[in-house]
Amino acid sequence: MPSQIKGPALFLAQFAGDEAPFNTLGGIAKWAADLGYKGVQIPSFDARLFDLDKAAESQDYCDEVKGICAEAGVEITELSTHLQGQLVAVNPAYDTAFDAFAPASVHRNPKARQAWAVEQVKKAANASRRLGLDHTVSFSGSLAFPYLYPWPQRPDGLIGEAFAELARRWLPIFDRYADLGVDIGFELHPGEDLFDGATWEMFLDRVKGHKAAMINYDPSHFLLQQMDYLAFIDLYHDRINAFHVKDAEFNPDGRQGVYSGYQPWAQRAGRFRSLGDGQVDFAAIFSKLTQYGYDSWAVLEWECCVKSAEQGAAEGAPFIESHLIEPPARAFDDFAGGERDEAQIKRMLGL
Repeated sequence: MPSQIKGPALFLAQFAGDEAPFNTLGGIAKWAADLGYKGVQIPSFDARLFDLDKAAESQDYCDEVKGICAEAGVEITELSTHLQGQLVAVNPAYDTAFDAFAPASVHRNPKARQAWAVEQVKKAANASRRLGLDHTVSFSGSLAFPYLYPWPQRPDGLIGEAFAELARRWLPIFDRYADLGVDIGFELHPGEDLFDGATWEMFLDRVKGHKAAMINYDPSHFLLQQMDYLAFIDLYHDRINAFHVKDAEFNPDGRQGVYSGYQPWAQRAGRFRSLGDGQVDFAAIFSKLTQYGYDSWAVLEWECCVKSAEQGAAEGAPFIESHLIEPPARAFDDFAGGERDEAQIKRMLGL
């Protein structure tokens, strides 16, 4: 019996480059397949690999993309709109930094940048439907994150209005997705307004539990916040539509803790690591996701401050493969079980 969780798969964003085989979809997909990956998550924002505008309009192009991946030996797991989703909501404090994610034509023009981002995310719904995909992954963007720590004291209503506005911006996008039978899994990530369970609930309440609003589960961000990432699955498993398999470690000391003192990655108390090199209990995570019936992809998102991308990718496929679980066909002690007709059941009950 195969695992209900599909994998291993690879998020291509961290590996795309200007040199072969990483500069074309066919080349990088074949490279991934040769490492043992069965699926690839495509960054819709990287024109070297994918043309989102064309995919939103052309079934022929989408068929070509699927054919390229199939010939390489992989399936498409999801489209990612992380960078475009980030730009749906940008606090002015981040305008300069996040302009880099948008075309030059909308730089220094926050309203035009937001409009461009919204259309991009909507196009990903069209493209996903043409590709036969039900799920996408993204970021929520942030309006309130600069006010994360309550000093100076936040004005009453500031957080409420930030989340109300975030909901107003995403609801029309969710409606487009729902109309097409596609959903969006937000990667809950510091820097976004949606970064833990509490913020997710605040947002979900304001979008009235919209069915297109889902979660891309990534335990690394929860470990770095010192959250119970297993209890998170218990709480929100019905909203998890995607899974980024990413490791991390948290080693506080007398100098720094969760906020890591503005230090570079290698010197932070909290660091992303290659699979198996960090502190995330993936055996427990795969068990819980299997228990709750998660049946989509396990996708490596590689980020590591110590190990090379090439080594991390090569080790990632067998790591994920080794954690896939084949669910049992029956209870382990079901020696005398099985179906019974009504008469037998009544006899067993003495009726």
